[in-house]
Order: sequence, then structure tokens, then C-alpha cells
Amino acid sequence: MHIATKSSKIDISLEKNTSLISKKISKFLKKGDIIFLHGELGVGKTTFIKYIINNLQSEYNLEQTEIPSPTFNLVHEYKIGELLILHYDLYRLKNYKDAKNIGLFENTKETITFIEWPEVIKQITKNKIELFFNYEDNLNKRSLIISTDYKKEIIDEFR
Repeated sequence: MHIATKSSKIDISLEKNTSLISKKISKFLKKGDIIFLHGELGVGKTTFIKYIINNLQSEYNLEQTEIPSPTFNLVHEYKIGELLILHYDLYRLKNYKDAKNIGLFENTKETITFIEWPEVIKQITKNKIELFFNYEDNLNKRSLIISTDYKKEIIDEFR
């Protein structure tokens, strides 16, 4: 059994820090990766994804696009070169059955999948990277902890 490795707490209070961290993480992402984003409303999950997608668009010399939250649509797709990125927001789902019904884990070997509010998911996945976003200091600061037993090189990047 693999043991998850965690990064130390990373300060993402400033948006430029969020941008820098997401840029570093984007270099490790490949087809088949599934990224769970945990955290309260407004803590920076969608902003983090926006920076990753915009960074990948820049690497492929594509125009950076708006990256809204898929709260009402449940999923947004982004085609970047040979990459297909799926960005799910499960906030409105009530249980695992609802998550299964939207085809959440179909074709994950061919995509990079971001999942906000993954708490309703019961399926264990091997290619999972978990990002834990937290408020600190009476909501004045934000932090990120990365956890994975899959891509330890991401953890090493932030030691």
C-alpha cells in the first residue's frame, strides 16, 4: 500500500504566489492525472486551475482564455494541443451516484481531470493528486498543502 506524501504548507495568500505554484505544478501534469481540490468557498481553487490552464495555453502559444467555475454546468472542457482538460465542480452534487451519472471517471486515461469538491467521490484512483486549500489568520491568508502517493516529484519540488 502506498503512503501519501505531503508538502509543507505553502503560502498562497498573494495571487502571484498562486500563479507561481500552479506554473510549477503544471510542468508535472500528464494525461491520466486526476487532481482533487479541497477547500472552502472562495479559497482559491478555481483561480489555481485558471493559472494552470492559462500556463499550458501559453506553452502551446494559444491565447489565454477565461476560466470560469463550472458550478452550474458541472464540467468545462479545454483542448490545449494534444491535451484535453476536464474541470469539474461537484459542489451541487449530493452523493456518489450523482457523480457516477455525469461520467466522471470515463476516459480519464486520456485527460487531465480537475475536480473541485471531490468529497462525494468514493472511487479510489491511483493517479490522484490532492490539493488542500485553507484559510489562515482569520481569513487574511491562504495556504496550500499538496498530497500524493503518485507523483512524489511534485512534493520534492516544494520541500
